[in-house]
Formats: sequence, structure tokens, C-alpha cells
Amino acid sequence: MTSTGQDSTITRQRRSRHNPHSPPHDSSVTSKRGAKKGAVLRSSPKLAEVKKKGRMKKLSQETGQDLIVGLQGLDLNLEAKTLSGTGLVFDEQLNEFHCLWDDSFPEGPERLHAIKEQLIQEGLLNRCVSFQARFAEKEELMLVHSLEYIDLMETTQYMNEGELRILSDTYDSVYLHPNSYTCACLASGSVLRLVDAVLGAEIRNGMAVIRPPGHHAQHSLMDGYCMFNHVAVAARYAQQKHGIQRVLIVDWDVHHGQGTQFTFDQDPSVLYFSIHRYEQGRFWPHLKASNWSTTGFGQGQGYTINVPWNQVGMRDADYIAAFLQVLLPVAFEFQPQLVLVAAGFDALQGDPKGKMAATPAGFAQLTHLLMGLAGGRLILSLEGGYNLHSLAEGVSASLHTLLGDPCPMLEPPGAPCPSAQLSLSCTLEALEPFWEVLVRPDENLEEDNVEGDNVEEEEERPWPPPALPVLTWPVLQARTGLVYDQRMMGHYNLWDNHHPEMPQRVSQIMGRLEELGLAERCLILPTRPATDPELLTCHSAEYVGRLRATEKMKTRELHREGASFDSIYICPSTFACAKLATGATCCLVEAVLAGEVLNGVAVVRPPGHHAEQDAACGFCFFNSVAVAARHAQAISGHALRILIVDWDIHHGNGTQHIFEEDPSILYISLHRYDHGTFFPMGDEGASNQVGWAAGMGFTVNVAWNGPRMGDAEYLAAWHRLVLPIAYEFNPELVLVSAGFDAARGDPLGGCQVSPEGYAHLTHLLMGLASGRIILILEGGYNLTSISESMAACTRTLLGDPPPLLTLPRPPLSGALASISETIQVHRRYWRSLRVMKVKEKEGPSSFKLIAKEAPQPANPGSAEGLTTLEGNILDANMGKTNLASSFQESTPAQTKSETAVVEFTQDQSSEGAMPDQTTSEGAMPDQATSQDAVEGAELIQTPPASCTDNQTPRAPPLQGATPQRSPTKLFGILRTLEVDNKAQESPEPQIPGDERLLGEAAGGQDMDDSVLMQAFGDTDQAMFYAVTPLPWCPHLVAVCPIPEAGLDVTQPCQDCGALQENWVCLSCYEVYCGRYINAHMLQHHEGSGHPLVLSYVDLSTWCYQCQAYVHHQALLDAKNVAHQDKFGEDMPHSH
Repeated sequence: MTSTGQDSTITRQRRSRHNPHSPPHDSSVTSKRGAKKGAVLRSSPKLAEVKKKGRMKKLSQETGQDLIVGLQGLDLNLEAKTLSGTGLVFDEQLNEFHCLWDDSFPEGPERLHAIKEQLIQEGLLNRCVSFQARFAEKEELMLVHSLEYIDLMETTQYMNEGELRILSDTYDSVYLHPNSYTCACLASGSVLRLVDAVLGAEIRNGMAVIRPPGHHAQHSLMDGYCMFNHVAVAARYAQQKHGIQRVLIVDWDVHHGQGTQFTFDQDPSVLYFSIHRYEQGRFWPHLKASNWSTTGFGQGQGYTINVPWNQVGMRDADYIAAFLQVLLPVAFEFQPQLVLVAAGFDALQGDPKGKMAATPAGFAQLTHLLMGLAGGRLILSLEGGYNLHSLAEGVSASLHTLLGDPCPMLEPPGAPCPSAQLSLSCTLEALEPFWEVLVRPDENLEEDNVEGDNVEEEEERPWPPPALPVLTWPVLQARTGLVYDQRMMGHYNLWDNHHPEMPQRVSQIMGRLEELGLAERCLILPTRPATDPELLTCHSAEYVGRLRATEKMKTRELHREGASFDSIYICPSTFACAKLATGATCCLVEAVLAGEVLNGVAVVRPPGHHAEQDAACGFCFFNSVAVAARHAQAISGHALRILIVDWDIHHGNGTQHIFEEDPSILYISLHRYDHGTFFPMGDEGASNQVGWAAGMGFTVNVAWNGPRMGDAEYLAAWHRLVLPIAYEFNPELVLVSAGFDAARGDPLGGCQVSPEGYAHLTHLLMGLASGRIILILEGGYNLTSISESMAACTRTLLGDPPPLLTLPRPPLSGALASISETIQVHRRYWRSLRVMKVKEKEGPSSFKLIAKEAPQPANPGSAEGLTTLEGNILDANMGKTNLASSFQESTPAQTKSETAVVEFTQDQSSEGAMPDQTTSEGAMPDQATSQDAVEGAELIQTPPASCTDNQTPRAPPLQGATPQRSPTKLFGILRTLEVDNKAQESPEPQIPGDERLLGEAAGGQDMDDSVLMQAFGDTDQAMFYAVTPLPWCPHLVAVCPIPEAGLDVTQPCQDCGALQENWVCLSCYEVYCGRYINAHMLQHHEGSGHPLVLSYVDLSTWCYQCQAYVHHQALLDAKNVAHQDKFGEDMPHSH
């Protein structure tokens, strides 16, 4: 962003106030090495006192005004408005259809029966707000589907079994029943009812347990068990009826929701994210549009996100990594107002189709992460899931989470596998041009050599398939515990009434919690002083005794004793207050571990994270967080894994030192460092401080080197660093050193984190440790800032959704550099950090992703059915395979074709070894190769014409079984529908394999490799081109009988008389020339709508509607007649 000259001046002035090299009169605090926390440089005692009072007054006025303006948009006083309740639609009518001719068909009524039994068993039905399913009106369905298609589906109510079966066979992996239409309308209407309830503030969130599923259904096409696309209709409905401007659709079904993607791939108002099994196109629906390289078209570029899994067995850690690394950052930038989830549960362990290894607890985590978006307005719509036990468990876990129950602990491993890391790297590479939040600084990878580390060896060890654990959900009398004791105000500065660490800090926070009604929603726990044994777990006996002695000291002695430490004042009550702060925190730990409360807030002072084992420091005396951690481990009787997150603006040097050799405590600190000049000064808070001995890697420092860090920077750190490490560590308890001096308006921190930002940071941490998280107050010296920030965090702990968060700018480049620096340091310790932008080194395989511009063709957009495989040759010396996949990367002003080269060095036995072998959605294959090379391919003729740059070619996906011809009474309506279907443009599918393959109904089995034809020309490196025709398309019904006179392959073009490259229309059998002559066949198609044409050159068949070659039994008669006329004999093969 650019700013005016005035704004730039203001920015420069603000930066100079925090410059470590500012002159002595600068009002910055702690700006020079050796200065104390909160101190200023002195001229004379009298003058210093006057300056301090004036400065504090001015800061209070300035920050107070800033906060008044900044907090106007934050309505924390929402006690009467707080939404509660989870809506549930579950209607027995949805079970009134099944497959009449196959009792074993996976999508059947038993799916909902199993879910209902599970929900009753766990008491979830009674906890939800029940809604009656309603019928979706035709006008509502027409928001996504064509009227002709809806009318056709409506007629199925009156068909007999034979007719239903014939019509079903014209689609891919579907069956029809007389009640299918009614149930599909009810299913769509169920989601719409929840949209009304959520956006009408009747409930907070909801789930529609419905069938049939919907995410494969397209504009005028049934597909993959789906008739109507429920989430797509719901998105359009929310926009039309409720004025919603931005909708996020998350599709975690194991199959790609191509119908949803095709609906919105040119629409920037709907962000579509899909994470699915792909296996280089071998898994249903076999579309290259399902690959990472497809990002949308036109104004919708960047708003389609695909994370393709290229091997089976993907686990919770892989899915969570995709959410953290890709989805959440983009979603926070997109700022959706409603989140819809195509919630298929066929990625769960045991599902016969998905063959993945996710667990119900993993889906609870995904649900929790999404609940932080759109103010909590989240709706799940059931899609797939075909293992009845897994399906029921998955639905139950997600519903528990929607109801506010804590997420269960996850099973190891906690880091994504190499195949997942490859997919995520590719997806990030494709999306980076469109989303500022995904821009990453250049990474230096040379220093990493982790192959010999024990961590690396552990990574390659195969993990046993996880059994689905029996999840338990805690029954809590109270959710959030609260500790506060007014006696802690007895610690105060005898010599300076304006000292920032003042007693009013805790009283003002508590007053705000009471004012908002938050305190009464918490369980107020009794407090007590910490015992000596508790203190001695982190502090020396000599130091405890030294502080105890201050209780009897006189004022002069207290002043002298305080001056012997760094940035410390002491009064006669200091020792008692410090013990009380630490003891109160221990009381909260006891309540959480005993299950008395789920989480908690400790409003305590003095703070603690600077306190060393034998020294007070930076306003801190006893390290409350450290003592609480040791107390938790003592209570549990073992080395409880504890995560300590320190978001105070100052580095928690004391906490770091106490645990730097302990691998059971993961300490993560985000703080201002300013190259070692910000308090507590020195290099202890640097990113290269990682711990010692067994604790190496368990100290993580994100060192900000300047002011102005705000919500965007902290969220970037959470998504890229804090949460990946935290999930890999898998803590059993989370403690937060919750200083609020990074808050907007704080006089010491100079940063800009908002109360809303702190709420989101809290929410994201709540998915860890089964929700056992405790916030302990540390710093924060603007009374308004700390009160509002702690209130926002408390509301989140109580289960209220985090407020909407507006990010006015992307993360600062300096912040991204700091995050990247820490990632580089810790990649050798944490496998979850090895998702890289450009180049990766991982386990038995290595790859690098390099973008290079490809030559532009003379006629862009031709040869849509052509797949380019560059290389595919094994180098015996290097053991490398180079493969090329084309993708299109565009800016609003310019579209350019690029080629992504993926270089692999791999173990031949590893799974998912083959990188992308197909061109992506928007780039035609002849854009990735030279025109001469395309024309030099034998037996491949360029299609008669192609779409222009501003068109979006689309096609229905693979049909599994060979369809039967429709009966005469259906032919008319089907043909009318298909001819009209030219308005439904669907992305070009590139489907490896042949027509023998089964579709989704068979689980998407692997297919045979495509036939390769070698091209001629300049071949320093072998070039192969593979034609992969569709084994079926919905426009085959347009093929008419061959005229009695037969076919004449020598017939000239009926418009220009050309004798070369002619095609015959398979509907009217008129002959016209192709695009390299005068493109009269294209003109004929545009005028008549006839979709299928046969080449008289190579006897290939092209479908204009699908923008692809087609090879099917229905075409063989015409091909054979043409072959007889051309060669004087029948075709050698009749398949």
C-alpha cells in the first residue's frame, strides 16, 4: 500500500520514537542497553520526575483516545446478545430412498440410522436445537441448477425401475429412486433452514445430517450419488436472501467436490477450499481440475484452493497442516461472513472408499479451527462416509465441538508426512500470487542437514494404522475457572505513584469482567499463597529467604534491595503478594487437572516470567507460570507435556532459563527483541536460542525487531510456527504468559494487537491439550487495553465465538523475516516446519518447485485433450525423474502460461511417488509446448476449434460403466437438456485410463497408464504426448444414426470446399473444416449446438461441450464406417 506524504511523515515519526538509536530526549522506553524496564534516561531527579509525570499523563491521554477510537468497533458488552445453541436437522424422511437394483450400494439409509443411534447414545440430540427439514423451492435450486435439469429430476418420481436405471446409467456413479427427487429437495432445504437460523441469530452454528450428498452435483448433471448441490445452493441463498457478501466453503470429503468448484470458479465472493484424495488423477473423479494448479478463472482466480493428497493413509496431522498452512491464513484475509462445510467423513480410518487414516478427534479439531471464522457462523452439511461406525463417530465428534465441548487429544504422529508437505508446497506456490498473507521471504536451506538426526530417523519409521479410540467427553459443572485476590494490590511502588506496574491493573481487569457479566459465568476459585516446596521447584532456597526478609525491612532498605535487581521495586507486602499470585495460579492448575473446570484465567500480580531461579527481574519476583508447570507435573505424577506460550511483549528470560534443558516443557515466546536492545536486553531472546542438552528445540523465540506488530503478524506466527510445533508436541496442558503489553495503546510495547486479536489467539490454542488452557496475567500497562483484552480472552475461554477480526494490512515484512528466521532454526527439530515455498529436502525424496515461462502458441487454447509429459525418463546416474505439469498463473491485468517443473529424487518403493502428470484447468497443453511439437505428434489431430481466452471450458467427469441408450420417451428431454447444457461450462477433465474404470461407486480404483505417443522434432530430451479421451460424456445422446448413404471421408468442407482437416458432425452429418483451415466446424457448432464431431484425418471424436476427446461404444459405428471408407476394411479393434 502507498500512503500520502503526510502519512509517511507520521510513520517516520512513529518509528523514530522506537528507534534504539534515538537521542536522549526521545520518549521511547527501554531503548538502550542497560536501561531498566519502563525506565527513562535521567537528567536530574527533579526534572526526571516532572518529565515522567507529564509523559505518563500524555501517554494516558493519547492511548486513551486511540483506544476509544479503536474499540468503538468492538462490542464486548454483548451479554444479552450472545448466541448459544447448535441447530440440528435430522429427518427420517431422508431415509425413504435406496438403490432398487443393488442392495449393497454404499449410499443407503443405514448411514443415517448409524448416526442417529450414535447421537442418541451420547445424548447429543437433546443438547441441540432441532429444526424440521423443509423442501427447497425450485427457485432456490435454480440459484445453481438449470430449470430443465430440475424438471428432469422431478419426472423421476413417476418412472418405473427400468426407466430409472436407464437414466441413472447416463450419469456417473448414481442411482435413482422414485423418492430421490423429494429427498434431495428436503436435503437442500434442510441446509437452507439452518442458513436462516444462523443468519437470523436463532442459533450460533448448525449441522444438517442429510442424504443424498450434494457436492458432486453440477449445473445440469447428477454425479457421484449427488442430485442437487446443497452447499452451493446454500451459499447463493445466503447471498441473495441475507445479503451475505463473502462465503467460505470448506470441503473435507475424501472426494473432490467438482460440482461446487465449477459453480464458483469464476466468483470472488465464494472461496472454495477442498482437501481430497487425488493420487495424480487416479482417484475419482479423475479430474486435473482437482489438482493444486487449478485456482479459478477470471475474477475468481485465487478463490479456488485444492489440496490434493497423492497417497492413501493420510492422517490428522496432514489435514491440520493444510488448515494451518493454507486455509486459515487465506480465510483471515478473505474474512468470510458465513462458513459452509461439505462434511464428508470418508477420510476416516476404516472407510472402504477413502482409505485414509484420519480420526474423529481430527475432525473435531478441524471443526474447532473453523469456529473461529465468520463470528462462529458455521454450518456443516453431511456428504460422504461409508464405514458406518467411523461415520457415526465422525459426525458425533464434530457435533460435540459445535456444542462447545473440548477437542480430544490427537494420536501421533503430530507432523505432516512428506507427501502432504509436497502437496502443501505446491498449493502454496500456486496461491501465493493471489494472497498477500501467503507471501514468504526467500528461505535459505543450505544449513539444514537433518538426514542424520534422530528426528529424521523417527520420521521414516512407519506408523501403525490408528484404531479409532473411544472418545470421552468431559462433563463439567463449570467451564472456566477464575482466580483473583484483592490482597495482591498490596504490592505498590512507595516512591513512584506513576509506575506502570500499578495495583489498579488487576482491579480494573476484574471490574471489567464483572461489568460484562463474565465473572459470574466463571467459577471463582479460592486462592492461597504458594508453599515453599512449590516455590523451590523453580527458585533457590537462598533467593526465597532473601525475599522473605523484605517483609521486615525499612523503607530505605527496601529501596536499596530493589535497586540491586533489574527493574524492581519492593514494599513490605511484596513477598506476600508474590506468593499469593503464584499460589493462586497453582490453585487454578489443580482445578483444571482435577476436571473441576476446563480452563481458567488468573488475574494476578506481580507478574512472573522475568523472575530467574535466584533473582527478581522486570517487575517479577516468583515465576508463577514456571511454578505452575512444575506443580502440574507433580500433581500428575509424571513429566506432563506442557506448552508455555508467552505473548508478553518482553521476552520471558526467567521461564526460558528454568526449562531450557527440559524436553517436557515447550516454551514459545513472541516478543520485541530489536536486535538485543529491547528489555531484557542481550541475546537470550534471539531466535537461535533453542535450549540445551535434552531440551534442544524446546525453546522457541520469535524475535520482533521493531514496533507496530499487530494482529496480522501474530496470526502469521500462529499459523506458520506456533501451532504447527504445538500440534506436533501434542501438549497435555497449555499455560499462557498472558501479558497484554503488545496491545494497542500500551505505553511500553509500541505494538498494535487488538482485543479481537487476543481472542483469536486464545481460540486457536484451545484446540490443544483437550482444551486445558490457563491464561496467567503478566504485563500490560494501559488499563483500558489490558481490561478489554483479558475480557475478550475470557469470553473465548467461556465458549463464545471470537469476534470478527479485520486485518487492515498484510503482515509486515520485518515480522515475516523474524518468523522465517525462527522456522529456519527449528526445522531440524520440528518436522511440521518443513513445508517450504521453493525447495525442500525431506527423507528419501527431495524436490524443488521452479516456475519458468513457457513459449506462447500461435493459437492459444487448442489441443485440449492432450497431456504433456516432459521427460519421464529415469537418469541412471542421478536417479532422478523430471516431469512437467502445466498450470496457469494470472493477474487481473495479464494471463501468462507457466510450466512447473517438479524434480524428484526418490526411493522407488515410496508411496505417492508420481508428481502431477496433467495440465491444469486453465492452461491448454499447447501453451506449455511449442506449436511445432504439437503438430509433429503422429496420429493426433488438433481439435476443430477451441474456446477463447475469456471462456471457461468445462466437462462432466468420468462415467464408470458403459451407459445404455436412453429409451425413446426419454431421448427428447435428455437431448433438450444436453443441448442447453452448453451454457454450463465445466473445466476440462484430464482423465488417465480407459472406459473400463469404475467411478466413485467402486471407490476409485487405480487405472491403467495412458497410451503414449512419441513426438518428433528436436529431442535432446524425449517428449511424449498422451491423448486421454473421456470414456463417456453426457452429450452422447446427441449422436444420431448414420445416413443410409454412409460417410465419405474425402468430402470437402460444405462452406469453403477445403479438402484438408475436415470433420463430420455426428448429429446432422454435415462436413466442415477445422480450425487450421477456416474453422467452419466451430461456426457450425456455435450455430447448431451440436456437440460431437468426428475427424476424417485420424478418426478421433471431439466434444465441444466437454472440450475433450471422447471414446465410447456409442461412437464406434460412425468410426467403423469412416474407417471402412478410408482404408477399405473394418477397424482392427472394436473397443
